[in-house]
Amino acid sequence: MQPMHVGFTSDEGGNTIELRWFRHKSNLHHVWDREIILTALADYYDKDMSLLLQDIVANFTDGIWSDDVSSWKRCNNVQLRTCVNKYAVESIKLACEYGYEGVEAGQTLSDDYFNSRLPIVMKRIAQGGIRLAMILNRVFSDSQRGLALPI
Repeated sequence: MQPMHVGFTSDEGGNTIELRWFRHKSNLHHVWDREIILTALADYYDKDMSLLLQDIVANFTDGIWSDDVSSWKRCNNVQLRTCVNKYAVESIKLACEYGYEGVEAGQTLSDDYFNSRLPIVMKRIAQGGIRLAMILNRVFSDSQRGLALPI
C-alpha cells in the first residue's frame, strides 16, 4: 500500500501539499503515486517498465528482500480485514517517517528525497504484489470458500 493513501486527512494524504518535483509542479501524494517511479524509470531503466519489474522480482526472489517474503504473506487471521488493517498501519508509519518527513508546502523535492524514498517505494510495490497474490490465493482456494466477503 502506497504510504500516502493512509496519510493525514487534514491534507488529504498529501494531496493539498503543493510542491515541486525537480522542475515541475506536483503534490506530495502525486510524488508517491507517480513521480518517484517515473523518475526511477527514466534514470535507471531507460523508461522500460519491464526492466523495473524484473528488478523488483529479482529482489524478492533471491535478492535483498528474499528473507522477508514469508513475513509479508503472514496474516493468520481468517478475516482479511485484519490483514488490510495491518498493511495500513505499516503504511501510515512509512508516511510519517518518509513521506512527510522534511517536506514543506512550496518546497522543491529532488535528488535527496528521491534517493532516500525510492527503496521504500520499490519495496512497497513488491509487498503489494506478494500480498495481493496471498489474498487472491486465500479467496479462491477450495479450503477457504466464502472467505472473500466481507473485507
